[in-house]
Amino acid sequence: MPAVQPRRWTADEVRALPDEPGKRFECVDGELIVSPGPKWAHQRAVRALIVLLHDYVAAHRVGDLLMGPGEVEFDPYTLVQPDLFVLPLVDGRVPSGPEDSADPLLVVEVPSPSTARYDRGVKRDRYQRAGAECWIVDLDSRVVERWLPGAAAPEVLREELRWHPAGAGEPLALALAPLFAEAHGER
Repeated sequence: MPAVQPRRWTADEVRALPDEPGKRFECVDGELIVSPGPKWAHQRAVRALIVLLHDYVAAHRVGDLLMGPGEVEFDPYTLVQPDLFVLPLVDGRVPSGPEDSADPLLVVEVPSPSTARYDRGVKRDRYQRAGAECWIVDLDSRVVERWLPGAAAPEVLREELRWHPAGAGEPLALALAPLFAEAHGER
């Protein structure tokens, strides 16, 4: 019996898929990823991170903070929708669109049980290959896995996360307990 080759999806093919309420479509290195919509704890965590990151990124002019379902296309076979991502400025200004932007400086994923395998595996690996720092915000364990480009293992943070991108005068210091409390509706 001949071996069957798995289908290799392109970013354009994924974009052409019909919208299905409650589903998100991505591909990494040609592998199609279909995920359900996020839960409320996920959305609260993303909201809290937007508030904290936006002011820092804007004040230090290190990039442009965007959120999913915004698309990042790394190559013709990789189209992802990170929960949050920071794109570098282009000649001191915010990129006008995907055709005008570089790979992200920072990518944040808040995995759910149905997305954790991809968020922690193929997507995180692809972010690192692109030179992005990646935060995996684990709501159940109340930790952040901080993956630096080229790192073989994450730094596991329980109390504080510090981010100091190039060009920023001071680092962002993010206390994690309040972030997790807000995500779980404990505030």
